[in-house]
This record gives sequence, C-alpha cells and structure tokens, in this order.
Amino acid sequence: MQLSDSTHTEITSLCKQGDDLVRAGNLEEGKNKYVAALRLLPENHREWEAATWIYVAIGDAHFQMKNYDKAFKCFFNAVQCPEGMGNPYIHLRLGQLYYEQENLEKAADELTRAYMGAGIAIFMEDDPKYLAFLETKIEI
Repeated sequence: MQLSDSTHTEITSLCKQGDDLVRAGNLEEGKNKYVAALRLLPENHREWEAATWIYVAIGDAHFQMKNYDKAFKCFFNAVQCPEGMGNPYIHLRLGQLYYEQENLEKAADELTRAYMGAGIAIFMEDDPKYLAFLETKIEI
C-alpha cells in the first residue's frame, strides 16, 4: 500500500518541520507537527510504514521531555507498525522506557534486542546507565 503523492508530500513536510523544531529545542512544537502528520494517515494508520517513523519521532520528543509514559505508548505503537518489530532503535527506546518504569526484566529483554540488532554503538548517544544496566544482564 502506498500513500497518495500529495499525502506523502504533506506528511514528509510536516515531519521535516517537526525535525527542525526539535533540533532547535522546541520539542512541544515539533511533537505537534508529528501528530499532525500522523493524523493525515488513512484509517488503520498502524498498517502504514509512515506510522512507524512518525510514532518514533513523537516518542523521541516525549522521551527528551521525560514524558516517559507518553513516550512508551508511542514506541509500543511503533513496534506494532510495519518494520517496527526487530528495529534496534525502537527496541532501544522500549528498553530504556521499561527501565524508567522499573520493569527491569522487560528492559533487559528490549535492550538485548537493540544490542543484538545494532551492537554497542546504538547505546553511545544516550545516558550510559542503560548500557551499564545491560552489562549486568548479558556479556558484551
């Protein structure tokens, strides 16, 4: 299934605007652009590949704002979208969010998936506490 060219263009434009706002530190405004893009998807929006990366973008904005419950919902949705399951970045964020919720068993599982999919490099841009935790669970 493919989006119409006009819908794809509008979604891409909104997401780029969101990216620019987030990079400039305007997390809330950026998140609102991503939400507007998500609303342009047809019914059953989780069936569209675009939903995967839009949920990731919204979730990242929430993660940076430390809105962990909202971030978790976004990444939980993203993993159910096309190509979400097995995506190391999505598993990284889910693991970090389970860690923040003190659900350490699920955190270890998701962080292991991220490590197995992308190696140690995926942990390098975030708080080192997540890698330190994983090192107590598996041999790295």
